[in-house]
Amino acid sequence: MSDIDAMQGRIMAALDRIGQGLDTLSADSGADGSAETEKLRRELEDEKLANAQLEERVKTLKARLQEAEEAAEQAAAVADSSAEEAHSEALRKLDADLQSLRHANQQLRDNNAALREANATGVVEPHLINKAMMAELEGLRAVRASDRTEVDAVLAELDKVVRAAGQEAAAATDDDTTAQPADQEDE
Repeated sequence: MSDIDAMQGRIMAALDRIGQGLDTLSADSGADGSAETEKLRRELEDEKLANAQLEERVKTLKARLQEAEEAAEQAAAVADSSAEEAHSEALRKLDADLQSLRHANQQLRDNNAALREANATGVVEPHLINKAMMAELEGLRAVRASDRTEVDAVLAELDKVVRAAGQEAAAATDDDTTAQPADQEDE
């Protein structure tokens, strides 16, 4: 984009010099310089045409750039909303797993209390032992599910942060590459 702007500036300077040359030639020479003057006029018209074409290209490129920026903004908005939905879903699942864990732990406490009472009376009932084992297994499953959901939530957040950092790095790289040609022209 800056190359086009630089070329446009050069063309405008050349057109100015040609115009000044024509003015000087028309003042200095009369009839004998008409062929050269005509040649310079044609060159001036050619340069004006080239300038108009370049200006049209600049307008087209600016329109494309604006469309690309709008598309990128829309894509980022969609990605953000889907990330928020995924995050909300992960939190709902984590909440459900924690509720299940609380329920399993309450069953385990109840069964352990019943086992203590049975042991205190001297009567050991096998079905109480089985219920306690089942409650303990259910508690372990609930803990595992809750841990897994928590890990998934953490991974989702890390993924979101990594993607944001990647987009920032890509944007910085794009900014660097567009700035380099302008620096090289100055040299």
